Amino acid sequence: MTQIATAKRSRAITTEEVLLILCHSVCEVLGNAGNDKITYSPMVQKINKTCLRPDIGCFVLFDGGFSGLVIINFTAESAMEIYRKYLLSMGMPENELAQFHTSDEVGNVMGEIMNQIVGDFTNKVRHQLKTSITQSQPKMMAINKQVQISVNTALDQPQSRRVTFSTEKHNIFYLELSMDKTEFIKLHDFDESELEDPDDILAESGNDAYSGNDNSGGGQGDDHDDLMKDLGI
Repeated sequence: MTQIATAKRSRAITTEEVLLILCHSVCEVLGNAGNDKITYSPMVQKINKTCLRPDIGCFVLFDGGFSGLVIINFTAESAMEIYRKYLLSMGMPENELAQFHTSDEVGNVMGEIMNQIVGDFTNKVRHQLKTSITQSQPKMMAINKQVQISVNTALDQPQSRRVTFSTEKHNIFYLELSMDKTEFIKLHDFDESELEDPDDILAESGNDAYSGNDNSGGGQGDDHDDLMKDLGI
């Protein structure tokens, strides 16, 4: 995991650093979904409003330590490339893949990827910024015209940003973030050790449980014999 570059140089973490965490989540989740050559522009746009745009728009609301909205707008080409690589990486035969971005299957896959991205983002926020946010269920729609969307709660001086992403085949999609204007100010140094992978934790727990069963087999037998003896059986 890439740590916040400015955290050791500055005590204030602003909207741009939060946006950077989100960009890392996009790249990591898509990389794990078979799209390992996703890149994003080093330039970020300040925008006045967030919109769902053609051809597929996905959005998620989050709330907690700070509130906001995440939108990812995919072109038909970028959505189909990401969708195809994701399912092919999972072993899906190519002849069973959907052919059009308007297919329900494409929408379901993009919605699941969006859910994973924001889930990874909230986990990183909890770990790096020591605050907690919760996300809503992602919503996805295939659209042919621009639709303005805003957070259904009052934001404290809302700030909106847009970042351009590019796939391996140079298809474009856009990430938009709208959130409270806020700064996280580090009061004292704290451990910024690498964020643990949930899959590794589950695997380790499984191994421990397996080892525990092997080691405790004899003890359980002795306890059973003692219980039977106490009962006079």
